[in-house]
Amino acid sequence: MEKVVAIHDKKFSLYIDEPTIQRRINELSHTLEKDYRNKDLLLICILNGAFMFAADLAKAIEGDIEVSFVKVSSYVGTESTGKVDELIGLTADLKGKHVLIIEDIVDTGLTIDKVIFLLQDKKPENIEICTLLYKPEAFVGKHLPKYVGFDIPNKFVVGYGLDYNELGRNLKEIYQLKPE
Repeated sequence: MEKVVAIHDKKFSLYIDEPTIQRRINELSHTLEKDYRNKDLLLICILNGAFMFAADLAKAIEGDIEVSFVKVSSYVGTESTGKVDELIGLTADLKGKHVLIIEDIVDTGLTIDKVIFLLQDKKPENIEICTLLYKPEAFVGKHLPKYVGFDIPNKFVVGYGLDYNELGRNLKEIYQLKPE
């Protein structure tokens, strides 16, 4: 039986279950441990959507890491606006650090491009992107994510931090918009 949730005026069906998400996070954490062994690693979580992914990923990584946050906005309803506004700035010192941007979803890539532009002035050693979800069909940005949990089609999703007009973030799974 299909698992469906209603949020506002839309219905969403289960797309990625919780055990699958957690398995993939553990795989990503092992890769990150190898790639960043003996390096000064700073995770920068993009709020609001990436908070669950960043928390679970940070807990899974063995060793010393720093975690910081930045908030940007590019969505209204179910559509990316293409316009990125910095809402909360970063206070961490990035000089000489290996920065890993933690994102819930990379679709157009415009949010990531803006974040990287803002971070480069702070002189990090390097900047890479780790995203739970990646929409290759929608991508028009300059910076491809190096670490990807799941490639997904260009359809709207909610849950596990992702929202539809601020609801649905608390779901343990990821749901995809059902066609009307």
